[in-house]
Amino acid sequence: MRNYELLPFNFITISNHEVLINELGDFIITPIGTARSIVDHTISDGDLYKSLVANLFITEEVLPSLLDIYASRLRTKKGFLDDKTSLHIFVLTLRCNQNCTYCQATSQEELSKHCSMSIEDMTASVQMMFQSPSPHLTMEFQGGEPSLEIDLIRHGIETAEEINKVENRKLTYVLCTNCRTLSDELLELCKQHSILISTSLDGPSYIHNKNRGREDSYEKTIAGINKARHVLGNDAISALMTTSELALDYPKEIVDEYVKDGFNGIFLRALNPYGLAAQNDDWKNYNQRFVEFYKTALDYIIELNMQGLFFREEYASIILRKMLTPYTTGFVDLQSPAGTINSVIVYNYDGYVYASDESRMLAEIRDFSFRLGKVTDRYGDVFCGSVARKMGKVWANEVLAGCSSCPIKTYCGADPVRHHSTQGDMYGFRPTSMVCEKNKAIIEHLLSLIVERGCEVLPIFRRWVK
Repeated sequence: MRNYELLPFNFITISNHEVLINELGDFIITPIGTARSIVDHTISDGDLYKSLVANLFITEEVLPSLLDIYASRLRTKKGFLDDKTSLHIFVLTLRCNQNCTYCQATSQEELSKHCSMSIEDMTASVQMMFQSPSPHLTMEFQGGEPSLEIDLIRHGIETAEEINKVENRKLTYVLCTNCRTLSDELLELCKQHSILISTSLDGPSYIHNKNRGREDSYEKTIAGINKARHVLGNDAISALMTTSELALDYPKEIVDEYVKDGFNGIFLRALNPYGLAAQNDDWKNYNQRFVEFYKTALDYIIELNMQGLFFREEYASIILRKMLTPYTTGFVDLQSPAGTINSVIVYNYDGYVYASDESRMLAEIRDFSFRLGKVTDRYGDVFCGSVARKMGKVWANEVLAGCSSCPIKTYCGADPVRHHSTQGDMYGFRPTSMVCEKNKAIIEHLLSLIVERGCEVLPIFRRWVK
């Protein structure tokens, strides 16, 4: 028997191989039976043994000489906690000029009243944002359709710029808009303050128009995208799609639409169970169909890359960054501890503060479980209050039943808001968790591609995470 100690790792069987994964997300592809040989101390000498030692799966010393490096890398993986809350979402209004069939934000008619943020609450929200110790603050304007409230956008930015004369933070501005009504005035404001635009495009016209509830929605969106590119430059605008039930039948066509429209990537996003989307009759069936949709679209995207086109799938890129690099991700859904509060906070149109974008969506159906306080409250009472402390007990997957022993937990995240909304409590029950089922299927598919087609896909994947 070899004289060594085991360090924390787990393994998963994929395509007649065992993929060993440690707490840093490092993985080694090995023959079946390797994990048993390691545990039994019968692993043979050679390259595999040396790799296991070098990558801290096993150690020949009680305190490995590389332990400080291990600790430093683990600290880097959790580095988002050091930055504190950096993404600050301002929900300016519920007013909207579209009628999306799956609206998750419970938007209201364009002429609706009493569903927009007041100037006073915007000022207080910006002031609260600057109490976050993060050196980099992102102000993201959402709705409804935030372009309908240009005066609020201008006031929020001007207030932030004035405060920042003293604070000296790095400020980034993002406008989430459907691009239907991008006025010259709004684009000039975007140009003046380097505001990035994030828009929504669900695919070809026959999908986008059906989803958005307007016969001219696709035409208006494409025109808005082109207008924004002309004024702000191609890199200033990105797009996000939502996979409706209709879209599930058209994975390749949706990818082709994004390629045709000049984007170099696509985020294949599933529906979330909020707002109108929560009325879906069969979420389990939708979840299973989405996974197949995702795999088909991803395989097609890989094929396009092999033909010489640089085009990435953004959700895969986020996971691959955790697999193939020492770094963390800013994507809150795949963070542990959860990104809610730690990385993102939401200032709602009604003057209340919520733990995440999904949290404020729940509030529209009278579920205030994740309401943290008002924008006029003390910072500590909001960010460290009773709701935040309650979430803190269940937002690290390293200590959750069903997650703590999962081989791929380091690539995933904790999501107390989603489990509350779908399973009735923040802890959740992994065997019937749809978010767990979806993430596990996608992560395992990425690993299977690396195991089975590593020579083909790894050069592509590494370009995606640069």
